[in-house]
Amino acid sequence: MNNKSLAIVFCSALALAACQKTNNTPAASKPQEILSVDFSADSAYKYTADQVAFGPRVPGTEAHAKCLDYMVSTLSRFGAEVEIQEGEGTNYLGKPEKIKNVIGHIQPQKANRIILCAHWDCRPFADNDPDPKKRDTPIDGANDGASGVGVLLEVARQLQLKQSKIGVDIIFFDVEDMGTPSHKSGIKYLPDTWCLGSQFWGQSDMGRKSQARFAILLDMVGAPNATFHKESFSQQWASNIVDMIWQRARRMGFGANFVDANGGYITDDHYYIHKHTNIPAVDIIHYDNQTESSFGSYWHTHQDTMDNVDKATLNAVGSVVLGVIYNEK
Repeated sequence: MNNKSLAIVFCSALALAACQKTNNTPAASKPQEILSVDFSADSAYKYTADQVAFGPRVPGTEAHAKCLDYMVSTLSRFGAEVEIQEGEGTNYLGKPEKIKNVIGHIQPQKANRIILCAHWDCRPFADNDPDPKKRDTPIDGANDGASGVGVLLEVARQLQLKQSKIGVDIIFFDVEDMGTPSHKSGIKYLPDTWCLGSQFWGQSDMGRKSQARFAILLDMVGAPNATFHKESFSQQWASNIVDMIWQRARRMGFGANFVDANGGYITDDHYYIHKHTNIPAVDIIHYDNQTESSFGSYWHTHQDTMDNVDKATLNAVGSVVLGVIYNEK
């Protein structure tokens, strides 16, 4: 073998060694999926009970004002930059209704953001109460209103303890439950008398300029053994987000709550978020196929009390929401 042949053999050996070394180098590992989070159902339950203790949070009442201060101070304590968005909408009587949305910005410097929201006001009537004499009095709104806020306050607390890689805007919408009452005769139904807070937010500069990639709405998320079906508007414009949330719920062990079934069309705050901003929005809302309304039997009655709020359900919803947040990059 001549020197040239030796050189070729030597170079070939080096090349083979280099290839072997490259092939043995481990590929960059994918970020590990987070399937366990530290959500406290006890805390979420307490935040829910704190709201109910003020009394019905009907706009314009002392209970409403006290709850407003409570939410602002609690979000601020958990490190959010908080602002109150004040505005006006038109109620079912065609009269102006004052609105006070509470918005907490978590890690506001981050451009990659999502929205988490719930309504915080109470229905001023108990339209569906079995006792006609009680239908003109406001409800406690423990599940319908307070439960969603309670879960999101605990989410805010956890995000202070363990930061996410994305920014989060928590919005508590006001005057969601002021829609045309069903028990009063002689009152003409007016469209868009529900969800006044989200309508105002969506049409404001704040809503139109939001860069959120998607929004998750929590409504009636505390009932014992509650099930959450895939709401149809959500699937229509945010099917990929819906699938991601429900798949994560199954992987985290909450498939019994997050049912892979159609929940029908529900006009809720998420509808107006998408209508006015085009942000894909998903409604996580209790679905009960045993009732005519598809909500709980206590919906818009005086039975919507803390007796219908369960820590296990709060934990399922809050854990899934945190799981979504911590797995976003």
